[in-house]
Amino acid sequence: MEPIYARIRERARKIVSRFPTPDFYKDFPQANEFSQQFFETDPLIVELRIFIAEHLEDDFGHGFEHASKVAKDAGTLIYIEGNLAGYSDNVITRRLLIVQCAGLFHDTKRKQKNHALKSALFSEEVLKSYSLLHDEIKDISHAIQNHEAFKTSVKSNTPEGTLTSDCLYDADKFRWGPDNFYYTVWDMVSFYKTPFSKFMHLYPKGMDTLHKIKNTFRTNTGKKYGPQFIEIGIAIGEELFDVINNEFAHLLKED
Repeated sequence: MEPIYARIRERARKIVSRFPTPDFYKDFPQANEFSQQFFETDPLIVELRIFIAEHLEDDFGHGFEHASKVAKDAGTLIYIEGNLAGYSDNVITRRLLIVQCAGLFHDTKRKQKNHALKSALFSEEVLKSYSLLHDEIKDISHAIQNHEAFKTSVKSNTPEGTLTSDCLYDADKFRWGPDNFYYTVWDMVSFYKTPFSKFMHLYPKGMDTLHKIKNTFRTNTGKKYGPQFIEIGIAIGEELFDVINNEFAHLLKED
């Protein structure tokens, strides 16, 4: 990473640390704990975590840490939404497994064009070797195909499949909040070797995208809690932009 970005990242992380934890984590302690424990102890998920850690590069802002957070938050959403829908405990637990699989695989081809489709196809190929039903693998694949913002979704054949897809999408978009400025932005500029002048030129466009993503959440829980993630991200981004302009803008002349 270029020294300029290391310095800005340090300032960004200090800003992030001053903002509150999103209410999603405070209002659903049981659901979050259940998903966390499942992620850490379910035999299939544990096995897939090892596989994904070996096959997912960590230098692009969408590595194993990102996939793990998405998987766990998607599991929490399934737990909440499944209970609201009146699903049995067995159905909820099975759906939690399915959506955590999707979370682990959703960015495996992140560096390739049409990464959602290619990640979905990769998941289908790999998961054929595991104890999953054909329809469950298809639900995982559809969810992965549908996780990109501002794209036409692939329709699922069942309400459970649709819920799986929507939970994965919302969990992935939660990452556009504080995580964006703590991890993602800096990994991406480092990977692309983005010149500082280009970074500053693109910054307002990135902020506009954050505003647009705010209204794209799909589950009832995501629609209620997702905008707060984005609002926190926007506030962090705006404060950081002021810091950069006040403390680092002179470096544009040297870029």
